[in-house]
Amino acid sequence: MAPTQVVRLGLIHGIPQKWNLEENLKTFVEAVQRAAPHSPDILVTPECWLDGYAAADPESTVERLRSVAQQLDDSLFLRRVANVAKEQGLHLCFGFTSLENGKIYNAAGLWGADGARIGIYHKTHLQKHDLQYTPGDKLPVWQTPWGPVGIMICADRRWPETARVLRLQGARLILNPTYGFYNSLNEAMMRTRAFENQCFIAFAHPRLSLVTDPAGHIIAQERSDELGVLIVDIDLEKARDDNHLADRRPELYGLLAQLRSAD
Repeated sequence: MAPTQVVRLGLIHGIPQKWNLEENLKTFVEAVQRAAPHSPDILVTPECWLDGYAAADPESTVERLRSVAQQLDDSLFLRRVANVAKEQGLHLCFGFTSLENGKIYNAAGLWGADGARIGIYHKTHLQKHDLQYTPGDKLPVWQTPWGPVGIMICADRRWPETARVLRLQGARLILNPTYGFYNSLNEAMMRTRAFENQCFIAFAHPRLSLVTDPAGHIIAQERSDELGVLIVDIDLEKARDDNHLADRRPELYGLLAQLRSAD
């Protein structure tokens, strides 16, 4: 059966409270309820929504972050997220700090409309305060009713290889929970990532919801510090494998796969 081509995205914006899990979950549920009349297929939060991206707090430490990290199978908060996905019949990309095998990760989980967890992505490119986390070591995509979907978190978008690897695995839609810069340079970057990979990118930031298309256009955006949800329909039929993807010369790119030299 061919995947559905049209998907309705919902991108949450609003500023969560650092360290306040209860309040941030409550605000998330409020955002879901606001979006419900529009019947989104996929709803996306900004980066580490549950703890308000507490790692950026100057007083954050690994130990303190560990206190708000969620164990995947035992977290009451994540269980509530799963229940919301099932109750609303939608897919959720939800940002949080995870605790897995004794390590903490900057994570984004993807839950299906049946409430089942589809997968967890760990941020792979860490800088400055993110060094409190363990870096992810995979760039997976997951099957959905709309075909493969990939996730990259915040700074991951700075490296063109991140989006390209997801696209080469078939992701016509890349979800990008973030908390970092959201200026004109970011807009240019997101337009470029979508254009060079002939895909859609959904950028969810506390102050900006932004969607770019395979032609490199901004097809929807909303700037606000207030809680809200940008709703936009995208047609994945426009994400094709011709042009840039078809004309690649991977035999010339071997240097990209080499490990960086030691300092």
